[in-house]
Amino acid sequence: MSTGLELGLYTLGEHVVNPHTKQLITPQERIKNIIEMAQLAEQAGFDIFQVGESHQRNFISQAHLIILSAIAQSTKTIRLASGATIIGVADPVRVYEAASTIDLLSDGRMELVCGRSARTGLYKTLGFELADYEVLFNEKFELLKLINQREIVNWTGEHRAPLNNVPVLPRALQKQGLPIWRAVGGSLESAKQAGQAGDPIYVSHFSGDLKHYQLLIDQYRQSLNHEGFEPSQYPLAVASYLFVRPDTSQAIDDYYPFVNEGSITVNEQGIERNQFEKAKNLDSVINVGSPELVVEKLIKQYEELGMTRYIGQIDFGGMPFEEVKRTITLLGEKVLPEVKKYTTK
Repeated sequence: MSTGLELGLYTLGEHVVNPHTKQLITPQERIKNIIEMAQLAEQAGFDIFQVGESHQRNFISQAHLIILSAIAQSTKTIRLASGATIIGVADPVRVYEAASTIDLLSDGRMELVCGRSARTGLYKTLGFELADYEVLFNEKFELLKLINQREIVNWTGEHRAPLNNVPVLPRALQKQGLPIWRAVGGSLESAKQAGQAGDPIYVSHFSGDLKHYQLLIDQYRQSLNHEGFEPSQYPLAVASYLFVRPDTSQAIDDYYPFVNEGSITVNEQGIERNQFEKAKNLDSVINVGSPELVVEKLIKQYEELGMTRYIGQIDFGGMPFEEVKRTITLLGEKVLPEVKKYTTK
């Protein structure tokens, strides 16, 4: 019997002012709020909690795996994942060592989502050439997957010292190794490459409609099939904005200022109000609205995209933690039970 669509929450760990009060909480308070957010998500019935990695101003998630290790010790059942680890500028050996340690601490609940990063300042900081953006990701990601499969590693590449009969320890508790996902944005080419490699994908989208993402996922599944993989055997994770209030207009009014001002701060580009208003439409991937609307949209996305996991971002843009807690409560009481009921076979 299927347990239905997996539902989770994630945070990028941005650290920005509240657009209404212009107040900024301390980095310590922001990190502690993230840990408590994961605890509340577990209590509300969510399946997974993810923490992103960013290395620039206005973030506190530079050491995201350390935050996840703290969450591992303060939770019991909820699965944990990065969202995403910037593998191209990391050492896959060190990433695996840290993630497998979290897997041991959490009794086998750890996963990795690996991506390239939309914010590229870290390349200069760590001494990498931005021109090597693609080759760094491909080489490091393949090495990480190899390490996950083999305790003793032999490997040679261009952007890291070779590994000759090197034991990479500790090993993950999960017998099949750590679940490792490949992060994909809106690029059809990225989806095609993931399918060619046989990688499970984690698709993040923040605006637009289902049609574009259906094309992207179709491209991915066609590539899987072309390479001899069975698409139906591959999980599919989708992530987007998620926010509920009793009334859809209230939900949009409440979340928009945080999303817009937060985007201006971290991406230097806001989101137009009329674009965010499209959340009222069933075909919009912005899952913001009343519990009833969000349930209907998640079910539609489940049916049309064939996703096996959905992860929502509820805390973006300096959202006061009391409002984050309110959102988790509403989701746990009004959304999760209905989505689980529909998707459980």
